Amino acid sequence: MSIRIGILGYGNLGRGVECAVKHNPDLELVAVFTRRDPSTVKILTDTASVYHVDEAEKMKDKIDVLIICGGSATDLPTLTPEIAKNFNCIDSFDTHANIPVHFANVDKAAKEAGKTAMISVGWDPGMFSLNRLYANAILNNGKDYTFWGRGVSQGHSDACRRIEGVLDARQYTVPVPEAVEKVRNGENPELTTRQKHTRVAYVVAKEGADKARIEKEIKEMPNYFADYDTTVHFITKEEMDRDHSGLPHGGSVIRTGVTGFEGEHKHVIEYSLKLDSNPEFTGAVLAAYARAIHRLNSEGVTGCKTVFDIAPAYLINMSDEDMRAHLL
Repeated sequence: MSIRIGILGYGNLGRGVECAVKHNPDLELVAVFTRRDPSTVKILTDTASVYHVDEAEKMKDKIDVLIICGGSATDLPTLTPEIAKNFNCIDSFDTHANIPVHFANVDKAAKEAGKTAMISVGWDPGMFSLNRLYANAILNNGKDYTFWGRGVSQGHSDACRRIEGVLDARQYTVPVPEAVEKVRNGENPELTTRQKHTRVAYVVAKEGADKARIEKEIKEMPNYFADYDTTVHFITKEEMDRDHSGLPHGGSVIRTGVTGFEGEHKHVIEYSLKLDSNPEFTGAVLAAYARAIHRLNSEGVTGCKTVFDIAPAYLINMSDEDMRAHLL
């Protein structure tokens, strides 16, 4: 019997989840919930229906796992704990500093309701988090490094678009090659924020807009650009549509460390991603962990979980015998 999936929020990530569900034969998309007028939302799956978010609670017995595709800044901190009162659910909350508080809020709601929830599922946090844990367990005398990109940062792109005079913008996060090379060589460098990444913004300005002011506002924006070396390129709308319409991303999580009685041998563990579509890859990770959440709930497990709590065998649509035969 298929695991019945619901999607809450139908932007880039919601569509990415929908694509992932299509390619997992044990998953079935039942419903998409939106804040918009449902009649205006066209989905790709013929067998699923679109509903207003206010109708979600009425369908709690028809959905096994609800995948929440909202923003970490304002949506998920309130939305996921509320959804966990009625659904097994999963989100991709990615504000690292606020994960402990978000976890506690979702855990309380899910336990009280007898539901199973999961937060911060994607590639960072998510796949990168797992690889940090494995690498720290194996090389407990070492140092962690994370490099993001080259890829589009949707949050930084949105920040650029909010500036007066900007029609459109894409911002790419770019690792500094020299810094990456030093880490891979096992040199254990001490790196500042500015030394690890640069930022490149492509901006379409409104006609007559003050480009010098726009560039200055971008480069001096606190929490987004002020701590980085940033380059701003002004381009036409046609160039933006032609060259920057995708949402690629990626990065590497690297741990360097030593073994031996006197620490005489150096080692480097690296896990890297190169993604054509950030939201589609994140959607694929969410779909795999939705399967795990359903299995855990079927076993009577409740409360909130993270990627650290899920045994790998729960993620895949494969028997234990096949896993041992083909993946070990």
